[in-house]
Amino acid sequence: MRSRIFRAGVAVLLVACLGAVSSGSAAAAPAAPAVPVARSSGVNDWGCRPSAAHPNPVVLLHGLGAPSAGHWAFMAPYLAGKGYCVFYFTYGKVSPLIPLGGFRPIADSAREISGFIDDVRAATHSAEVDIVGHSEGGFLSLYIPKVLHLGGKIGKVVSLAPPAHGTDFASLVQVANLLGIRSTVDFILRTFGCDACSDLITGGPAVQTLNTGPVAEPGVAYTIIASRTDVLVTPTETSFVREPGVRNLYVQDLCPLDPVGHIGMAFDPGLATMISNALDPSSAVPVTCSIGLPF
Repeated sequence: MRSRIFRAGVAVLLVACLGAVSSGSAAAAPAAPAVPVARSSGVNDWGCRPSAAHPNPVVLLHGLGAPSAGHWAFMAPYLAGKGYCVFYFTYGKVSPLIPLGGFRPIADSAREISGFIDDVRAATHSAEVDIVGHSEGGFLSLYIPKVLHLGGKIGKVVSLAPPAHGTDFASLVQVANLLGIRSTVDFILRTFGCDACSDLITGGPAVQTLNTGPVAEPGVAYTIIASRTDVLVTPTETSFVREPGVRNLYVQDLCPLDPVGHIGMAFDPGLATMISNALDPSSAVPVTCSIGLPF
């Protein structure tokens, strides 16, 4: 019985865890060199220059066990289509041979992401970035401004289903506590190479660090979006931060019939509008609700 619980829990974690130059005669004046046209939108385009309408590039942070490109296959081009310079990479990989990320300790991934943010700021000549994070990436979008003191480099945070106060991973932790085998579960998570899992469970070290004192950093505008039908980051209200400067909402507050689940949030068109509205409230548009993936 216990071994089945372990295998089911680990399976849930790993699933959560996806110019031409004109010619002329010799006597003609030399032609001026072609000037490349600055691009004001694109995905991982290091020549992108944010427009006045969207002055902050957007950094996307994937969830546990995901390859970044797959995780953001829908949202990245959507935001680029809205006129943003969008960037992502796969953080927290345990091996360069494995394209999945998010397994390393939260503190390690946070430092890695901090360096990426600096690279994006330098390439785009931007003082700040905005962050959109999902699941573990959502947690890191809250963790980084506070713990690494990066509030001055971050304008807005949009956090999707973050385990802000820890998650019981579909009740795995509750079951382990009831059976008196919590330490064994923690050991299994570390053995499988998922230090981040131990960091993010209820009472985990990174969760305790984030929640010691206020979470929200002054000067950063936060939006946290969760789904009532999320069965992975549970209980769902663990996502919310009840502090000034933080807007908390459920997908179903605006789209009551949307059954979108935890993984499905990265591919939900209605939620995409909620994200773009949070990034640019002055240009917010009505949300056209969709039927998201229910897992």
